[in-house]
Amino acid sequence: MEAAAAGRDMFEEIVMAEERFHGEGYQEGYADGSHVGVVEGRRYGSLLGAKIGSEIGFYLGFALTWQCLFQKCTDEKNNKKRRALDYLIRMIQKFPYEDPTYDKLQEDLEKIRGKFKQLCHQLSQVT
Repeated sequence: MEAAAAGRDMFEEIVMAEERFHGEGYQEGYADGSHVGVVEGRRYGSLLGAKIGSEIGFYLGFALTWQCLFQKCTDEKNNKKRRALDYLIRMIQKFPYEDPTYDKLQEDLEKIRGKFKQLCHQLSQVT
C-alpha cells in the first residue's frame, strides 16, 4: 500500500511539475518585467521632460527677446504685442516645472503653444 501511495505521489509530482514551473517562471518574468518597465519608464519620462523643458525655454527666450525689442516702442500697435508677450511670459512662469503629476500639464502646455503661435502671427514670424 505504501509503495502504491509513494508511486502516486511521485507520479503526481511529475504531473504537477509543469504547472509549478509555469507558475515560478511567470513570477520571475513578472518581477523582471516590472523592473525593466520602471527603468524604461523613468528613462522615457526624463527624455520627454527634457523635450518639454527645452520647448518652454525656447518660448521664454523668444518672448524675452521680443520684449526687449519693444521696450522703447510706445505706439498702440506695439502695445498690443507687448501685452501678448507679457501674458506669454506670465504663462511660462506659472508653468509647473517641478510637478509632473499636475493634471493640467498638457492643457497648459497647449495654451502656451497656442499663445506662441498667435504671437508669431502678430509679429509676422514663421514657426
